[in-house]
Amino acid sequence: MKYLNNRVEDIKIAYIGGGSRGWAWKLMADLALEPDLSGRVDLYDIDLEAAHDNEIIGNKLTARDGVKGKWRYRAVPTLEEAIDGADFIVISIQPGTFKEMASDVHLPERYGIYQSVGDTVGPGGLFRALRAIPIYREFALKIKELAPQAWVINYTNPMSLCLKTLYRVFPEIKAFGCCHEVFGTQDVLIKMLQTKLGVKEVTRDELRINVLGINHFTWIDAASYRGIDLFPLYREYVDENYENGIEGEGEENWRNNVFKSAQRVKFDLFKRYGLIAAAGDRHLAEFLPSSWYLKDLETVKRWKFRLTTVDFRIKRQEELELKRKRMINGEEEIKLEASGEEGVRQIKALLGLGDVITNVNLPNRGQMSDMPSNAVVETNALFTRDRVQPVLAGAFPPDVQQLAIRHVWNQETILKAALTKDRELAFRAFVNDPLVTLDLRSARELFDQMLLNIESYLPGWKLSGI
Repeated sequence: MKYLNNRVEDIKIAYIGGGSRGWAWKLMADLALEPDLSGRVDLYDIDLEAAHDNEIIGNKLTARDGVKGKWRYRAVPTLEEAIDGADFIVISIQPGTFKEMASDVHLPERYGIYQSVGDTVGPGGLFRALRAIPIYREFALKIKELAPQAWVINYTNPMSLCLKTLYRVFPEIKAFGCCHEVFGTQDVLIKMLQTKLGVKEVTRDELRINVLGINHFTWIDAASYRGIDLFPLYREYVDENYENGIEGEGEENWRNNVFKSAQRVKFDLFKRYGLIAAAGDRHLAEFLPSSWYLKDLETVKRWKFRLTTVDFRIKRQEELELKRKRMINGEEEIKLEASGEEGVRQIKALLGLGDVITNVNLPNRGQMSDMPSNAVVETNALFTRDRVQPVLAGAFPPDVQQLAIRHVWNQETILKAALTKDRELAFRAFVNDPLVTLDLRSARELFDQMLLNIESYLPGWKLSGI
């Protein structure tokens, strides 16, 4: 890298999952809008053709008039070539195909277990983790060998277990996980300020919040705007909107967009615990007893969120593939607008170009006093030159802590099961999840079938007798 007049040039970013349809394009746009950084992005993907397509799209973007950040994109055939000598490593992969995801999400429905996302906890999160952990073990070993000083930015779910694997295999790794769920809750607070106080043009940076929890089960226990404590206002806002919720114009917004909700789960959790639940309703619901929000389809409808089906994901992927072809053919361009993600701001801060405070996932070093050491927790952290320093977040109230700690210990069990290829240990984690309310015989039947459905991802596991 070269520092010149408050700019940094010749940066090397390795993008693992560089054939991404969506996430990669967001990063490209953010890099193109940033005048103080430039360099090369090596795109690695097991689908080399997809990485080559993104090479074309990225270089077309760099060549456009008005682009401030100049980057050269290059598809590379091996993980080693991408990582070697990298300054930053971005990981954004899908561990498995839609076939495995269909098993994760929809096979449990035959047993009355509904999941709104299926990528973090619940049966779907566990089996996705069993596929992801061996992959992340390989990533960690290669990073240790070829780029031990690189900063690693993870976007893949299950976030906590992906990051936990990196640190378990390479304890000195400099890695953190990014998730935009808290940003969505900040948008709810901004909407509240606009509705209740008539405040216009509020930005996320103007909100002061304390974040604590684990990924997709994050909470806010303090929030203010220009010295105004937002909790009394939020309490009024919840009371006013509890029955019908909020989001767009009436219910059409959440009915027609699988990623939206009416925020009723979030509001209900505030009434229960007095804290602002700081993730989307789809994710929050999966961490809690199934009888609360995911008992059946009618319950989901009543709480005004939606289940993310694999058919929806397939259709969305097909639409993105058509978009990719249009961009390669020059029929469409990447929009030069900020994605809202924090990745490029974090890179700038780590290079010494201004400090940033934002929420990230890191091993617990005391930032949460009621969570085990080294558990992956999500809190605010200060990004400064070559350092990420967690901000002391404090502790949950005991009742919320009990909800979260069950998942923290389950994540440890899942990691051990994956690294030791222990089928029985994985089953113990499976039946300990709050969404799995089956009798042991039915639970074993479902678990065994889901395990067989991802058999090709589990070399060395003893699956005989299933």
